[in-house]
Amino acid sequence: MRRLGVDPEDARAARVAALDMLARRDLPAAQVIERLERRGYAPATAAAVAAVLVTENLVNERRYVEHFVAYHAGRGQGPIRVRAELRQDGVDPILIDEFIDAYAEWEARAREARQKKFGPHVCDDYTEKARQSRFLAYRGFTGAQIRSALDFDPDDHET
Repeated sequence: MRRLGVDPEDARAARVAALDMLARRDLPAAQVIERLERRGYAPATAAAVAAVLVTENLVNERRYVEHFVAYHAGRGQGPIRVRAELRQDGVDPILIDEFIDAYAEWEARAREARQKKFGPHVCDDYTEKARQSRFLAYRGFTGAQIRSALDFDPDDHET
């Protein structure tokens, strides 16, 4: 899609547009390229501008992923959901895995999300635990994190 008044080959204008985007929020290189292309710049121009911004450290994937993981974990989202959103943003999967694995507070975040939604006490009712489990799974927490948040011990059978 070409916008009126945009020269698709104008690298200087593309740089100004990219810096305007980056002034509002941090973005990975893939999103900078995608957004420049949506504004009407040629793919080669968008890629060249993004590459220069990466070399100038104005676009930094590591910084982006680190902030993204911390922010979304703080909002009560789990590692599965965070990983999916980062992959959708075009971030390198190896970098995603590195920061997801390094974030050590996933179980605490699952507990906080459960407590915020359902209160401080863990219910013993199976139906309610299943409901809470579905909520945490939707938020993107793993099975182990959900079991920990619900104080579920598979070896503890009621007879």
